[in-house]
Amino acid sequence: MSSVKETVDVAAPLRIAYNQWTQFEEFPLFMEGVDEVRQLDDRHNHWTTSIGGVRREFDTEIVDQLPDDRITWRSVAGDTRQRGSVRFERIDETHTRVELTMDVEPTGIAEKGADALGVIDRRVKGDLSRFKDYLESRGHESGGWRGRIRPADPGSPL
Repeated sequence: MSSVKETVDVAAPLRIAYNQWTQFEEFPLFMEGVDEVRQLDDRHNHWTTSIGGVRREFDTEIVDQLPDDRITWRSVAGDTRQRGSVRFERIDETHTRVELTMDVEPTGIAEKGADALGVIDRRVKGDLSRFKDYLESRGHESGGWRGRIRPADPGSPL
């Protein structure tokens, strides 16, 4: 697995930055290569991506979500293996730090080569920069989900 960690400071209050990130179906507006995200229920999303001419579909499950703090997910079905977490930290009344950490398992020769060249790192950095621009240009969130999703018991399989 390849690990990526990127951070961006957004000129928006913590609640607004977090709320906007919960609008998963809007991810294609600022994430390169993401064609569609369909929210299936509070925990599950179906993704369609096109990266380097390779189309992938996969499902993710949110395994931990605490409003204004973090969202943690993992892939559960499809041809992409990944897990990650996005964390939100209040800097001051009008600024928030957004930190995205992902573990991605590239499949295929093209994806492994792209990973070796740092493409995944640059894509995540670009996505966070576009999220910052998207939110700051709007001036407010387009919606928000404030529910709590708790991780499974340590003794049970995720």
